[in-house]
Amino acid sequence: MSAEPLVEVRDLVKHFPLTSGVVFRKEVGTVHAVDGVSFDIAEGETFGLVGESGCGKSTLARLMTRLHEPTSGTVRFAGRDISELGPKELKPLRRDAQMIFQDPYSSLNPRKTVGSIIAEPFAIHGLKTGAGERKRAVQDLMQQVGLNPEHYNRFPHEFSGGQRQRIGVARAIALKPRLIVADEPVSALDVSIQAQILNLLKDLQRELGLTIVFIAHDLSVVRYMCDRIAVMYLGQIVELADSEALYGHPRHPYTGALMSAVPVPDPARTLRRKARVLRGDVPSPTHPPQACRFHTRCPKCQDVCTLETPLLEPKNGGNVAACHFPLTESEVAERSPRGAGAIPETG
Repeated sequence: MSAEPLVEVRDLVKHFPLTSGVVFRKEVGTVHAVDGVSFDIAEGETFGLVGESGCGKSTLARLMTRLHEPTSGTVRFAGRDISELGPKELKPLRRDAQMIFQDPYSSLNPRKTVGSIIAEPFAIHGLKTGAGERKRAVQDLMQQVGLNPEHYNRFPHEFSGGQRQRIGVARAIALKPRLIVADEPVSALDVSIQAQILNLLKDLQRELGLTIVFIAHDLSVVRYMCDRIAVMYLGQIVELADSEALYGHPRHPYTGALMSAVPVPDPARTLRRKARVLRGDVPSPTHPPQACRFHTRCPKCQDVCTLETPLLEPKNGGNVAACHFPLTESEVAERSPRGAGAIPETG
């Protein structure tokens, strides 16, 4: 893993306007999808993003690859600010930054054969122009991701969900990118297939030297895949730490609540563990709470939480968290029957 960051995100903001009317569309509100996010990703690292649905993970992923235009802030890739690049300048970047999408059923064109789907990046970038050369390259990619190269002319509907996701992986690595953004790549798959796709990504990372941004809901999956993890809530990062530090010693109350919700395959330990159930629902991103956005659901909320926005800064144990009253060691221990820092085995 390189010490130099491959991706630098600074004060990134993305707001979506809400409009009403059919002919004369009037802006009536704003969705605060991503609101002032900053972090670095080192080359060769697997960086995780977790949080509830609607917290801004997928929007952030699309901002990092310029599939969305930022409202403000910057994204630097290999030292270059991609938020200022025009279409011609942006095209070479597409070779270095690719995405794997969540749904293997809707992310593949049902009218095209698998061979033409995987070959499309070559066509767009003018590579492997000979028909025979392109076919060999595609079949090599299919074999690399665990698909039968002889199925080159089949259509997506002839493959299972796991196989379709392998097709998406093959398409993503076709141009030998430096960065892969995997937006919940296993959430639509059976549990038995998820492990195969995760191990495939790990193998490809070692073989190709990939940097991966991995987005998921399943905390066990994120722990298995990632070197560092950022926890998002209502468009902001509330905690950022190494994987083991985050799971062993969460500092933000929201992170602690997520950890306490991880199922334990032992009824006795489940009874001994004190789960932290959050009150209320996630506030609307069109009107996020002032100051600390988590204060409306936080069991540790005090007056200062409603008045002052907490800074994302180091806490005890090395985690970086945005909280006026981070979790103590005893509060962390309450969530696990095996003492502070312990979490259930994930297999």
